[in-house]
Amino acid sequence: MELRRSALVDRQASGAAVLGAGDLAGVLALCALDPVGSVLAATRLEHATGVGLRSAGGEVWGYREDGTLLAACWAGANLVPILPGLDAPTRRRSLEAFGTLGASRGRRSSSIVGPRDDVLGLWAWLRSAWPAARDVRDDQPSMVIDADPLLAADPAVRRSRPDELDAVLPACVAMFTEEVGYSPVSGTGGYYEARVRAMIAEGRSFVRVEGGRVVFKAEVAAVAGGVGQVQGVWVTPDRRGERLSEGGMAAVVEATRASLAPTVSLYANAYNVRAIAAYRAVGFRQVGTYATVLF
Repeated sequence: MELRRSALVDRQASGAAVLGAGDLAGVLALCALDPVGSVLAATRLEHATGVGLRSAGGEVWGYREDGTLLAACWAGANLVPILPGLDAPTRRRSLEAFGTLGASRGRRSSSIVGPRDDVLGLWAWLRSAWPAARDVRDDQPSMVIDADPLLAADPAVRRSRPDELDAVLPACVAMFTEEVGYSPVSGTGGYYEARVRAMIAEGRSFVRVEGGRVVFKAEVAAVAGGVGQVQGVWVTPDRRGERLSEGGMAAVVEATRASLAPTVSLYANAYNVRAIAAYRAVGFRQVGTYATVLF
């Protein structure tokens, strides 16, 4: 009863409410309207349909008008807005509703990420209520490939093996630290190590290993709605400039399209011109722009 009253208060105060398991199908239908833009949320939502929202590590916010679900947010480790195809006035009302709800619940996510206009619009409402952002990355080309890569795949790039965790984990930590600005681990056996283990176990971690050392790596970190989103592309610093990322990404694209999803996506910071040039050489094309607000 208390949860029901809380949801009612949220709805009355903001126009948005925390949704339940019975709403997941409707939220996934919204995701299907923009599978590339919503793949991060859809991955968690599909997982939640099997294990429950609590076990999936988050909650879902919804915005309705006249009883129709028009927009949603996945609120977990990342806050991911889902606002496909809304006209400007409806989009503005939904962002205000989510901003009000998010302000009342406090910051629980380490980032807001997704299509740029949605992320920055939501952050405009949350900025005065949440702690200051550590970084706002407002120009991240969203790119896809849904055909064979234009370049030959590197035959040395393959799926990571479970017995290679001791080599793969340091590469993942180095990438994260370089990209985000702090280490994701403290000791052993934590959340980040568990995530790397899961990527390996699920066949979504790819590496090129030389002499027991990872020199290229990438993960297909999100898979939903026919889209596999690649994250964590990294080449060890002393091997950069050798085009390892081009052949490596071609191999990742081939393997992903063969067994995980027919469309492969990624997003990158616009200032990383070398990486974007490498992705274009593989055959990726820009279809939109992401933004990320980091806390």
